[in-house]
Amino acid sequence: MSTPTPVSDSSSRNAARRRGIALVGAVVVVGAMAGGAYWTFDGRFHESTSDAYVDGNVVQITPQVAGTVVAIGADDTQFVSAGQELVRLDPADTRIALDQAEAKLATTVREVRTQFATSAELAANVARREADLAMANEDLARRERLGSSGAISGEELQHARDLARAAQAELAAARQQLAAQRARIDGTSIEAHPDVLAASAAVRAAFLNDSRTRLPSPVSGYVAHRSVQLGQRVAPGAPLMAVVPLDQVWVDANFKEAEMANMRVGQPVELTADLYGRSVRYHGTVAGFGAGTGAAFSLLPAQNATGNWIKIVQRVPVRIALDPRELAAHPLQIGLSMTARVDTRDRGGPRLPRLAKAAAVYQTDVFDTVDERADQRVHDIIAANASGTEARPRGESAARLAHTDSVSTPSGL
Repeated sequence: MSTPTPVSDSSSRNAARRRGIALVGAVVVVGAMAGGAYWTFDGRFHESTSDAYVDGNVVQITPQVAGTVVAIGADDTQFVSAGQELVRLDPADTRIALDQAEAKLATTVREVRTQFATSAELAANVARREADLAMANEDLARRERLGSSGAISGEELQHARDLARAAQAELAAARQQLAAQRARIDGTSIEAHPDVLAASAAVRAAFLNDSRTRLPSPVSGYVAHRSVQLGQRVAPGAPLMAVVPLDQVWVDANFKEAEMANMRVGQPVELTADLYGRSVRYHGTVAGFGAGTGAAFSLLPAQNATGNWIKIVQRVPVRIALDPRELAAHPLQIGLSMTARVDTRDRGGPRLPRLAKAAAVYQTDVFDTVDERADQRVHDIIAANASGTEARPRGESAARLAHTDSVSTPSGL
């Protein structure tokens, strides 16, 4: 026979079971309350995604003139500064064209100087013809008085009349020549003469083509995708390499369409990178929203007008600007994975604001000095050939300038 279980042991087990159930229920209630509190005060104001990646500008280095590559100044992974020479093309052809354009400008300036000098000569000739006409008219008047008394023959009187008419015709011709010459130079100076302006434009074009045989870096950054090789013949627009300014990167986070309703431009964002882990946190702001979903701008957009259709949640790219100081302390590279968490508490303003920028978003000034040096070179050639002094260009090597001067201002002119 089995021994019956004491009533006290059964009661104690039931009490322990009830206490366990009550403890589990209390934990569940506390957890639910904690979760509800979190959602009420924090969770409902945040949207997060791990579908985020670093993006940035990839500045392509392309030639503007055709040529043969004779030097390469940087290779992949190297850092370059703005204005640093990256590729150099053979300048032989462009320098010949520049020498010819400068010689043409020098010749044109001297021809225009001649036109101004000729105008003064023709004005003096008009004055002389006017004096000749005055003398002929006086002589004719004197002979007409003598002819009325029969002191001179009719033939001599007629000869005086012919001389007066000839002087009048010569004066008219001189005035026409002066008017024609002044039509070429009236209202202009040597610098502003149309012929000089055309020759100056040719020099600027040739100067720019010659300077474009040296390809500088438009920005400071790291070299990537170098494909150019020494001796390669390149055409205008051919990609040679790229420069990536890693201090100007941003994050493109792809949020689900249901998470976008409360997002606004300017909201704060906290980010972490898989590269550094959660120990490094970045702080940024929402800079803007994509104009469409990723699927809408894909190479082959989805076509849902089919018999069998399955709804797929779409994602919209959100651009996030990073703090430059945090980016400098912990650099990022293009394509790295990120996790973004947007604080949506501030929901003021339109969801898609029209933020038009009046100034350029990106720009470079490394090419500005080329225009300045071209203008200075044109000014020097005009000044030298307008006054007869030797041109002294600036901003080039001494050997190159001496060669240019010898072409643009020949000693025989």
